[in-house]
Amino acid sequence: MTDLHLSASDPDCLGARPDAQGTSFGVFSAHATQIDICLFDATGRETDRIALPERTGHIWHGHIAGLRPGQHYGLRAHGPFAPEDGHLFNPAKLLIDPYARQLTGRVGWHPAMLGYDPDSAGGTLRPCPTDSAPHMPKCVIQPPLPPALPGPRRPLSETVILEAHLRGLTMQMPGVAGAGSPAAIGCQRVLDHLETLGITALELLPLQTFVDDRFLIEKGLVNYWGYQPIAWCAPDPRYGTRDALRDMVSALHGRGIEVILDVVYNHTGEGDAMGPTLSLKGLDNASYYRLAEGGQHIDDTGCGNTLNLDHPMVLRLVLDSLRIWVQDYGIDGFRFDLAATLGRRGNNGFDANAPFLAAIRQDPVLRAVKLIAEPWDIGPGGYQLGAFPHPFVEWNDKFRDGARRFWRGDDATAPDLAARLTGSAQQFDHSGRAATSSVNFLTAHDGFTLMDLVSYADKHNHANGEENRDGHDNDYSANHGVEGPSDAPEVVAARARTRRNLMATLLLSQGVPMLLAGDEIGNSQQGNNNAYCQDSPIGWVDWSSPDKDFLAFTRRMIAFRKAHPILRQTRFLHSREREEDDFNDLWWWHPSGRAMESQDWEDQGLQVVCVEKRTAHGTPPWDAQETALFLVFNAGAALDVVLPDAPEGLCWHRALDTATEDGAPEDAAPPGGGPVAITQQSVVAFVLEPCA
Repeated sequence: MTDLHLSASDPDCLGARPDAQGTSFGVFSAHATQIDICLFDATGRETDRIALPERTGHIWHGHIAGLRPGQHYGLRAHGPFAPEDGHLFNPAKLLIDPYARQLTGRVGWHPAMLGYDPDSAGGTLRPCPTDSAPHMPKCVIQPPLPPALPGPRRPLSETVILEAHLRGLTMQMPGVAGAGSPAAIGCQRVLDHLETLGITALELLPLQTFVDDRFLIEKGLVNYWGYQPIAWCAPDPRYGTRDALRDMVSALHGRGIEVILDVVYNHTGEGDAMGPTLSLKGLDNASYYRLAEGGQHIDDTGCGNTLNLDHPMVLRLVLDSLRIWVQDYGIDGFRFDLAATLGRRGNNGFDANAPFLAAIRQDPVLRAVKLIAEPWDIGPGGYQLGAFPHPFVEWNDKFRDGARRFWRGDDATAPDLAARLTGSAQQFDHSGRAATSSVNFLTAHDGFTLMDLVSYADKHNHANGEENRDGHDNDYSANHGVEGPSDAPEVVAARARTRRNLMATLLLSQGVPMLLAGDEIGNSQQGNNNAYCQDSPIGWVDWSSPDKDFLAFTRRMIAFRKAHPILRQTRFLHSREREEDDFNDLWWWHPSGRAMESQDWEDQGLQVVCVEKRTAHGTPPWDAQETALFLVFNAGAALDVVLPDAPEGLCWHRALDTATEDGAPEDAAPPGGGPVAITQQSVVAFVLEPCA
């Protein structure tokens, strides 16, 4: 390309923005001495290298006439190579624009991507002179997209989340065109399944461009989950085009389903100083990453580096990218991976008013979407469950572990289950937070599926190539007497009942329930509890022989939750007397019919929890009202339970019983007096309604 005309541009324009005359570029780097725009033809040949002509503050910028959408480009940064000071500039390395909206291909691995000479490792590092451009995907200039239409915007009290992998959800679904693509999720068969299941939000694992790690590629595997980001403003090429993702989101919105995107802003796929130089490390390592003395990367994430969100331009990049996904694609919310890292301030640990947490809460676009935190990382003081400020809600691993241990039959677990049934108030009932602050889950992408949770006592991760060392070592699972698949009727029945009990516990608890895609049909990962590298049948949902009985049960449970406002309250229940009728809003009952006492809860062998829930104290009259529910969670032997006295004209109707395959009770009629029979290993729900 010849006769490229350079001119001034708006320094506030970051990334590549085309206009009628050409394209403006803007790149942040506080320590570079020069930033080059490199142009490539369709064959990948570098045709031009243009130094950005202007610098305003730490923004390098300029306008190049004649450049149109579709042009391939990359960046090169000049500056000091001084690892001891945190500087890793190397103009031999082609860099991805942090604001790129599209890449030409996936980010894989090649030795030329290393910014240092491997022969100098272990001593004084020297820069590697090999050009990495032939092995790097190129950025693509893209026109702006029209604003996406907003989604359903459901309140958290009405939200039921399904976590899924975009490819894995449909790769093995029969009769779906374009399996594994955004178009497949937007097809009628998938939409019908999601809608009839009753979920209101689909939470997708990362879609932003990510790296396939060197050690995985060398083993013939890939980064399936996508938790190694490298370009937050661009969808990963394996998930198709921008338009395809917009169409998928629009199709889900058409069925009343919101889309939540799992995002990773705690680290990038560049690793530490010994990892590849792909983007931020080469643009300004000392600004983009948190560094210790001597230029070493601080690693609060276990991934080699930690993003420096104390820096205003790094914070701006994160916020800008989030707004792109909301405004361009219509995304309805975000789940923030290792979000404790996002709340770290310098070396002072977690701060609920750290720059990122403060900025997103006042942002006019982002404060209106759902914000879900994974409230931990591996750094000092990294477990921060309950510490995030409103409007963040949080993944609650205490719910996961408490429910699993109770239904496994562990001792002394009934008090903990009681806390989880009422929204984990000890963690979340402060600072005006709502009972919907807890995102309750039994399973997620990380760990066993629900079927594997009841089928394996130990992990079986050999396919990952790490000699079964990776993944959790304690999933609080139980195999019901046989490790892995079994055709024995008694084993199959016991596993099915435990799954029903766990699912019922999830959907009868206060908070926001989240299911793992495939659990509703009995999907297994063959005992693999860390399928992060399995873009294969292990990591894909198996639709070949769906468990139709459990699917019907799950649909019934979600419908039951939607039908009963008591289960979806935003106010915590604390056994407070209600002014309107002098009833407490919460009662813990002994099976004999008396109120639970301290010594009852101290019984190490207690295996049954009986709770009466009512509309919370202080609920205004315009909120949805309901009389009462009486719930029994019995992890032990069959027993009789005395129900609370019913007011005149009202009766307790048995509405749900996990002793049956679909949860429909065999006898829904109100008891004629005296205790009622509760089957072993079951959940039973009674509804206080007018007598027939």
